[in-house]
Amino acid sequence: MNQPIAPRPEITLEVLNRLGHDYLPGFLGVQMTELGPGTLKSRMKVEKLHFAPNSFLHAASIVALADTTCGYATIAHLPPGAESFTTVELKSNHLGTIREGAILCQAQAQHLGRNTQVWDATVTDEATGRKLALFRCTQMVLWPRAGGS
Repeated sequence: MNQPIAPRPEITLEVLNRLGHDYLPGFLGVQMTELGPGTLKSRMKVEKLHFAPNSFLHAASIVALADTTCGYATIAHLPPGAESFTTVELKSNHLGTIREGAILCQAQAQHLGRNTQVWDATVTDEATGRKLALFRCTQMVLWPRAGGS
């Protein structure tokens, strides 16, 4: 991607954080922290609810942070006239874990097309900067149906 596309001006961090308040991202404590052309950053403080019974950070918690960050980045970068999006594929590679603190995520656009977007995300330990997971997803852009139904 040569020139990152600027996010839609009506989509702000406040809008994105409010969007997930009553849904899974809000329950998990996901907070968007920085929005820019072709990128979005987030943070999640780890709590007991993010862990598996074996006392390790649950992989689904990491995926939820990365998927939410990439999804919100997609919302911020939808082409004019697009209605919404849906995830059609995701993959994650888990490299490590933490037992306390917070995790950060940075999503970076790899492809911002008319019908699809591809986002990569890196999840890191806030305290050390150590990579915990690499994530990639493909989003299908949804357009209004002809005839309105």
